[in-house]
Amino acid sequence: MPLLMLDLDNTLVDRDAAFRDAVTEFLTVHGLPGDDLAWLMSVDASGYTPRPDVARAMTERYGGAVTDAAVRRLLDRGAADRVTLAQSTCDALTEAVAADWKCVIVTNGRTAQQELKIRTAGLDALVHGWVISESAGHKKPAPEIFHAAAATVGASLRSSWVVGDSAHADIGGATGVDARSAWVSNGRPWTEPTFRPTHIAADTTSAIRHVIGVTGITGVPNTPRL
Repeated sequence: MPLLMLDLDNTLVDRDAAFRDAVTEFLTVHGLPGDDLAWLMSVDASGYTPRPDVARAMTERYGGAVTDAAVRRLLDRGAADRVTLAQSTCDALTEAVAADWKCVIVTNGRTAQQELKIRTAGLDALVHGWVISESAGHKKPAPEIFHAAAATVGASLRSSWVVGDSAHADIGGATGVDARSAWVSNGRPWTEPTFRPTHIAADTTSAIRHVIGVTGITGVPNTPRL
């Protein structure tokens, strides 16, 4: 069976939207300026800023107005408690599984937080498994995490695909293990000069459907399209 490896944050689930909702509530509950929403989203950088650095920036900005415990709750569970799986993405994943694809989530992050997102969104009932960088001991784009994903379901990286929104972590990672890739652009242009995805998709649903349409259940690809 062919292998489809999928990013989690801002690919399968809209992590930024969930975090934005959590931050909006946090600011309201603590009587903080609503204008700080843009600042916090910038500091967070779609989750790429290390959590201790975000916590430190918040502590410096708000001082005694917010407890350390409240900051930890926001950063540990704020987005994880609110992520949802779009019906169209759910449908596309279901189609992939029905077409005999092995679907594995490959995500960077802390194990407890990422597993909470997976279960909150109901992805645990759809995919065949997942690999999280904290548990794996390797972060995307390191080849080891993709090898671990293949091993999780007893699949081969040969003719595998990676779907994700990060040029560096997802597409760069796919390039490093000679996997095909579908980049979820979300309206952004491709700017990386040293490598390119096999396919560029507007959203995750169309990316998944492109993959299973191009290769079917045989794992033999047609000519890649950009």
